[in-house]
Amino acid sequence: MSVDFEAARLASGTPDELAKATEAAIATARGGIERFKKATGDAAELLDIFDEANAALGNLRELAGMIAKAHPDKAVRDAADEAEQELDKVATDISLDREVYEALAAIDVSGLDAATRHWVAKTLREFRRAGVDRDDATRARVRELQEELVGIGQDFDRNIRSDTRTATLPPSALAGLPDDYVRAHPPGEDGLVRVTTEYPDVIPFLTYATDAGAREQLWRLFQLRGHPDNIEVLDRLIERRHELATLLGYPSWAQYVTENKMIGSADAAGDFIDRIAAVAADRLRADLATLLERKRADDPAATAVDPWDNSFLQDRVKAERFAFDSQAMRPYFEYGRVKAGLMDLTERLFGVSFTRRQDAPVWHPDVEAYDVSRGGELIGRIFLDMHPRADKYNHAAMFTMVNGKAGVRIPECALLCNLPQPGDDPALLQHDEVSTFFHEFGHLVHHIFAGHTRWSGMGGISTEWDFVEAPSQLLEEWTLDAPTLATFAVHYKTGEPIPAQMVEKLRAAEEFGKGIFVRQQMFYAAVSLELYRRDPQTFDVAELKRELQARYAPFPEVPGTWFHLSFGHLDGYSAIYYTYMWSLVIAKDLFTVFKREGLLDEETAARYRDAVLAPGGSAPAAELVRKFLGRDYTFDAYQAWLNS
Repeated sequence: MSVDFEAARLASGTPDELAKATEAAIATARGGIERFKKATGDAAELLDIFDEANAALGNLRELAGMIAKAHPDKAVRDAADEAEQELDKVATDISLDREVYEALAAIDVSGLDAATRHWVAKTLREFRRAGVDRDDATRARVRELQEELVGIGQDFDRNIRSDTRTATLPPSALAGLPDDYVRAHPPGEDGLVRVTTEYPDVIPFLTYATDAGAREQLWRLFQLRGHPDNIEVLDRLIERRHELATLLGYPSWAQYVTENKMIGSADAAGDFIDRIAAVAADRLRADLATLLERKRADDPAATAVDPWDNSFLQDRVKAERFAFDSQAMRPYFEYGRVKAGLMDLTERLFGVSFTRRQDAPVWHPDVEAYDVSRGGELIGRIFLDMHPRADKYNHAAMFTMVNGKAGVRIPECALLCNLPQPGDDPALLQHDEVSTFFHEFGHLVHHIFAGHTRWSGMGGISTEWDFVEAPSQLLEEWTLDAPTLATFAVHYKTGEPIPAQMVEKLRAAEEFGKGIFVRQQMFYAAVSLELYRRDPQTFDVAELKRELQARYAPFPEVPGTWFHLSFGHLDGYSAIYYTYMWSLVIAKDLFTVFKREGLLDEETAARYRDAVLAPGGSAPAAELVRKFLGRDYTFDAYQAWLNS
């Protein structure tokens, strides 16, 4: 079984090495596909040829995607973008090859296991959805569009990633910020301080800065990322996807991309968004009224809450009404201890161990590598790239490096985050950042456990896309549990564990603002869906976004801002941002079992690992959830959470 550092070496290598690896992967894939088309014999042997050919292509494609977002060298990032395009071309060729489709359809899988039958049925459906059964002219145009879309998506992402803006402010604008933040932003020679639109800068600033004018200035800059470059890029992205969908017989890209998800259709996604928005309406009105009341304490003439007030006012309300001081909690969340605590929790719950590999090649000195073992056996490898730097992916996500396969390859993946970095001062996290760390680690755990299926094509996080966030959202629940936090959240100076009373105040404070949060998410989901749900010739993107903001968002549009141009999900997720809330509905139901049995109950965690995580995409997600819950999931737990 492959357990070496091949993927990591390539991720930390040169453009030439990446180009050669791309050529080799393409040759392996094409050769395997040609063998598959001509081969006869045992069904399992034929499927293995097919699976390995696609794995050669897919694994490098996933790795190249990560390299393009993480490598500090522009030449390597550019080479990774080029590799993605070349690999996607071959993947498109395979998806449109009728001989491959017919050879796969001809395999008699009736005598094989249910997971294999499910995987083959899904794969055949994806061939049909790709247009394999269309005429030559249609397939040729599909190929052109698929290749063009890869480049457009890369442009959209690159324009966001490279667009870090800076607010130049007087030192007085840092009033209210923590001492370590102030020390990290000393005045320049001109006597002014500089605050960027990177997350470790902007999130604390919007939360704590008492200067509303400075908050507005930075917030507006944040809303301008990707402008104006992404105006034309996003238009092309929407237009080409619509053309592709209609070419394949669908009324819209939204219908095409939702068809193979749990939700099943664009109309169902729209209904779901409206349902959640309606359920949250009363909470939204109450939340906004509370924020306005608090704002009037400082400005009696205030008539509305502005979006740059939201985080600041919520923090003030939580401090004053719930006696919760988020700054007082930060000293208990020193980055290194949070990381160690999260790993310890994962080890305890799921019966694994993490071992640091100092000998692993890495693409940046900040990156850490760990082997993941279970019962003394190596089952995966993870890489943590956790701190911001220029031209790096500027949000937080798990990226696949290798899709595992039982007895052949171990799964590997990387977390790319932008959490504060330890330096002269310790890196103290906000609770939201701790939740983000747990969330992304949930994806990592899912990928590792699901990387041991019979076929690479059904392993990893290959379940329906609108389920993949549920395991990550579930893991966030442990960040609100006092006994769990007490195991690692200790004051970085005194070593005292976080007081249970402080965690209880956190839990009470977390109940506030749900209406704003949910409606903001539904606004994002509506933008995502509606931009892809209609003919692009019939609407203007900015105008449609404005209409959706008025209908769903907690705050009205601010003229001169262009949030959608830095909404990176419009590329990767396209029409299905609704999946975050759909998954949360399921996650809240999954959590009912842990609430009943105990958050640190190892037997429950093991049953969850084996029933939900380990199967990967070997069965429908609803079936995996049913196996764990002993019933179908319901809306009840989510509604109880929202109304609590």
